[in-house]
Amino acid sequence: MNRVLISGGSRGIGAALVRAFAKNGDAVAFLYRENDTAANAVASETGAAAIRCDVSCPDAVRVAVKKAETALGGAVTVLVNNAGVSHIGLSRDLSDAEWRRVIDTNLSGAFYLCREAQGAMIAAKNGRIINIGSMWGKTGASCEVAYSASKAGLRGLTMALAKELGPSGITVNCVEPGLIDTEMNAALDADTREALIEETPLCRIGSPSDVAAAVLFFASDAASFITGQILGVDGGFAV
Repeated sequence: MNRVLISGGSRGIGAALVRAFAKNGDAVAFLYRENDTAANAVASETGAAAIRCDVSCPDAVRVAVKKAETALGGAVTVLVNNAGVSHIGLSRDLSDAEWRRVIDTNLSGAFYLCREAQGAMIAAKNGRIINIGSMWGKTGASCEVAYSASKAGLRGLTMALAKELGPSGITVNCVEPGLIDTEMNAALDADTREALIEETPLCRIGSPSDVAAAVLFFASDAASFITGQILGVDGGFAV
């Protein structure tokens, strides 16, 4: 049984991850920023521990990881960095605050969690870290400069940590979803969604469970000799 910590676990892909690991028989804790109602619903459904935390704040992450260890009955063995926010707009109109919000949540937050969780993994000579990137981190998205940059940064973080932590028996991999049926993508207008579906070779939108299946694989014994890899779960969009 793994002890799993998932950031951004109250909705969308994160909630699907919580459900998948709980169904797998693992002990699960998840972080969420502010939606108590959604978090409590996921916790009630799955038995997972919900911990409120703004991952862009390193002090808050430090406290949250300790709370997770208490809730899980031991150190985290699988860390999934899923928390993410987006901003759509022209780069010339992007404010300093908006840039920092996206980068600090999507990239810095993942780093803070990796930094806090890896000590116990190193001591145990075992651990799994899975980062949730995006196809836009590979291809770039017009009018989503901060989001694309943050997700591209997760690629570099994944590969660098895989090399650094590999000697300690820790694998680090990244899953890059494409167009997934989530609340974030529901904000897209119908024409944009249809255009993205048309650009996807499989000609459909993906589901959060598609992403969860890939993450479960990276966390499993079957992936014990796989590290530093980027797996697109995007219907072929970024090929």
